[in-house]
Amino acid sequence: MFKKVLFLLAIATLVSCGSSKSSKSKKTAYKPKRTVVTKKPTATRTTSSASASNRNTEVIESTSRTVVYSDVVNNYVGQFKDIAKSNMKEYGIPASIILAQGILESGAGAGTLSKNSNNHFGIKCHTGWTGESVRHDDDAAQECFRKYKDPAESYRDHAEFLTGRSRYASLFKLEKGDYEAWAKGLKAAGYATDPKYPDKLISYIERYNLHQYDAEVLGKDFTPFTRNQPVASKPKPPKNSGEGYYEVTKGDTLYSISKRFGTTVDELRRLNDMSDNAISIGQSIKIK
Repeated sequence: MFKKVLFLLAIATLVSCGSSKSSKSKKTAYKPKRTVVTKKPTATRTTSSASASNRNTEVIESTSRTVVYSDVVNNYVGQFKDIAKSNMKEYGIPASIILAQGILESGAGAGTLSKNSNNHFGIKCHTGWTGESVRHDDDAAQECFRKYKDPAESYRDHAEFLTGRSRYASLFKLEKGDYEAWAKGLKAAGYATDPKYPDKLISYIERYNLHQYDAEVLGKDFTPFTRNQPVASKPKPPKNSGEGYYEVTKGDTLYSISKRFGTTVDELRRLNDMSDNAISIGQSIKIK
């Protein structure tokens, strides 16, 4: 009887264990539902450049190609016009030429050479220079350029550089108000190797009316240039000049005469056997 009871207990225990395992095997781990969040696209913010597009840019081919706005050029002129006028009175160099060269050579003060050494005219060391210097790439790599304490010193050295060298002596025979002749004379004397150097100087003078400072020093009337000026019709030769000739009047230059009659300065010089661009009021110029 006792054995029978033990047998029944053993069976009951086995049945209980089997049902427990069965219930555990049916349980599954809880997995939370995944929620997909969709982000709304955000608008891209753009910066308006309208204010910048309203400003005229200048690409100035100084000793380091410089891009500036026209207001930078105007500020440069405002800063140095008095020095240019003073140098014109003392040394005889047109203020318009001084300022135009400063703009072109220094990038209106924004070029690397002018920033690093206050050299506003691209003057190289040359023989006899004992002042400070810097190395800068120009016609050749790492050329020697003069370094100054301040821009005013550069302006003074520019004037002394032109007046102190015989190669530029012919410039000082030109009229002080004839900026076209001075621009071409600088190139002819070897100041720059760029064949377009005179045209660039003349362009800055006329675009920014730099010749007004020549007029102030000389006590003459000033006629400003305006952009998109209508081309003047070809004038008739003065009655007393004869057919094919033109009589020089106040304010005339070979450059302006060549433009009026659709020819070139070189052609006028050839026709009139002229060695330079110097002309005088009342002179009869052969134009064809």
